[in-house]
Amino acid sequence: MIWNTMMGTSILSIPWAVKQAGFTTGICIILLMGLLTLYCCYRVVKSRTMISSLDTTNWEFPDVCKHYFGSFGQWSGLLFSLVSLIGAMIVYWVLMSNFLFNTGKFIFNFVHHVNITDDILSTNGSNPVICPEAGGGSQPDNHTMEVFSTNNTDFQQFEKWWNKSRTVPFYLVGLLLPLLNFKSPSFFAKFNILGTVSVLYLVFFVTWKTIQLGFHLEFHWFISTEFFVPEIRIHFPQLTGVLTLAFFIHNCVITLLKNNKNQENNVRDLSIAYFLVMLTYLYIGILVFASFPSPPLSKECIEQNFLDNFPSSDILSFIGRIFLLFQMMTVYPLLGYLARVQLLGFIFGNAYPSIFHVLVFNLIIVGAGVSMACFYPNIGGIIRYSGAACGLAFVFIYPSLIHIISLYNEERLTWPTLLVHAFIIILGIANLVAQFFM
Repeated sequence: MIWNTMMGTSILSIPWAVKQAGFTTGICIILLMGLLTLYCCYRVVKSRTMISSLDTTNWEFPDVCKHYFGSFGQWSGLLFSLVSLIGAMIVYWVLMSNFLFNTGKFIFNFVHHVNITDDILSTNGSNPVICPEAGGGSQPDNHTMEVFSTNNTDFQQFEKWWNKSRTVPFYLVGLLLPLLNFKSPSFFAKFNILGTVSVLYLVFFVTWKTIQLGFHLEFHWFISTEFFVPEIRIHFPQLTGVLTLAFFIHNCVITLLKNNKNQENNVRDLSIAYFLVMLTYLYIGILVFASFPSPPLSKECIEQNFLDNFPSSDILSFIGRIFLLFQMMTVYPLLGYLARVQLLGFIFGNAYPSIFHVLVFNLIIVGAGVSMACFYPNIGGIIRYSGAACGLAFVFIYPSLIHIISLYNEERLTWPTLLVHAFIIILGIANLVAQFFM
């Protein structure tokens, strides 16, 4: 359950983030961030048991924050929780627009018997990999040359009404906005299995493509070449920002572990889940980076969504986009429900005060998603900024401060413990600040 919940949109950006850090540095950072976030998550799980004077059986982590920090802890916890939820919803909208665009393009080309020749750098052969960045930006719209067996007017109309940044993001509004207004998310919760299926398919997809493409690696520690990036890069904070959200489950881990029949196994199960997530991220990140064909392309071409490195005509990537599109369309209303419950429930004491309140709230969230899909469709940037922001509170500061305060109250605080947890807090602050300079 924890593995399934934690595996989200970040998995698509892991190879790009590894490229930004450098291959060897990226592997080390994934391992270190996994262990660090696991420890902080362990501190969250143990935070309730440190309060011996009250019955904390039904408490969630925001309740613990309120106990230690008062109304400030409650408000700030709500704020950072909303940052993580709304940030994830924006990323989902950008990705759904991407997947819907490529799916429609594949169907149109198939129906009209269109042969595609990309005007961007690509490899030759039966398993092409493309470099969209070389075609005019990291998020190309319709930059392809089409060879037709039908009237060219059909293609011009298609290009006009099926554009990745100008039309497709708006088409999703009519489909998803009504779903956000449901009072209960129970219908969409039944489709959680799609998340597991999607991740397993991505693992299969990456494995199969790696077998076809082979490994393309050269190790240059500090100097980049025409086709390879150095092993150590100053852009590594971009990976730590992405990983903060990729390993983020701290605001709901107590709720998830409540369902454990044997509560004494919570730490063991949490550790196993984090190990599996680390293994999945390492597997995807290493194989996509290592198999990316350089030469003839450069490793710099690895996209923020690695599926963008495969043309819309690729059947396996088409299937992957279909899986992910349907999975995200079922998860998106769940995220909207959680955001609505937290904000409207806190303000009005009711998660559904009226259809007007809910509609205005949903329009704001949907508007943010559409705006980002149109003007800033960079999922890696959105993930790392929102991840570093929400992680500052829930991953680094609150768990460490609560542990320090509880030990101090029990007169068991030692200097080594204080210094270690102060260092964790400093790392969280540095992680957020570095996102604006890298």
